[in-house]
Amino acid sequence: MNADLERVIALQRLDSEAGAARKKLAEAPERETSFDARLDAARQHVADAKAKLAVNQETRRAVEKEVAVHQGRLSKYRDQAMAVKTNQEYHAIQHEIAHAQREVKKHEDQILECMVEADDLAATIKAAEAALAAEQKTIDADRKKMQAEDVALQRSLDTLSAERAALVAAMDRRVLATYEMAALKRQGIAVAEAKDGICTICHVRLRPQVFNDVRRNETIVQCESCQRILYYVTTPATQAS
Repeated sequence: MNADLERVIALQRLDSEAGAARKKLAEAPERETSFDARLDAARQHVADAKAKLAVNQETRRAVEKEVAVHQGRLSKYRDQAMAVKTNQEYHAIQHEIAHAQREVKKHEDQILECMVEADDLAATIKAAEAALAAEQKTIDADRKKMQAEDVALQRSLDTLSAERAALVAAMDRRVLATYEMAALKRQGIAVAEAKDGICTICHVRLRPQVFNDVRRNETIVQCESCQRILYYVTTPATQAS
């Protein structure tokens, strides 16, 4: 195989690996945002449960005040019942006593409902706090892993950059310019395999003479459609023939 063709194939590999590493590193802020969003969601679950418990407690206090009011009235009516002198007054007081008793019972039932709900909310808060702690632990581990991966990616980029510099230094300037122009126009993919008479990236059929030239791997040949530098992979069966 032509030496410069071998070099552009190797250069494409290096550039593709470097591009993938840079893309991964560029995703770091987005991944950090994702971590923060997960934590915020877990914290919000805790906050929502606590807010509901606060409303429950406020409601219970208000109902307890109502119970106290009706109990005060009930006590007053019972005292008045001791001093009534007519049946009409007695029945009127008994009516008020019965009404006060119903109000006390109704509000005491509401207090019981608040107590049951408070128990459920306390359990919800406990579960939400446990989930938050678990999420925090998971995210800490994920963040540590991501940071280690980013360090490794940066080291890989440094190595790839050094390899690329050495490779480029050995290349023919015109071949390098051809490669870089194709890479610029084709989103970084400047080299393509030719197989069965077709460019495997743009899928355009090559002219027979062009494909024959590519099969020899002796010169720099570009796809007439996408301008990528073409190469041919020789199989054992092809070599035998």
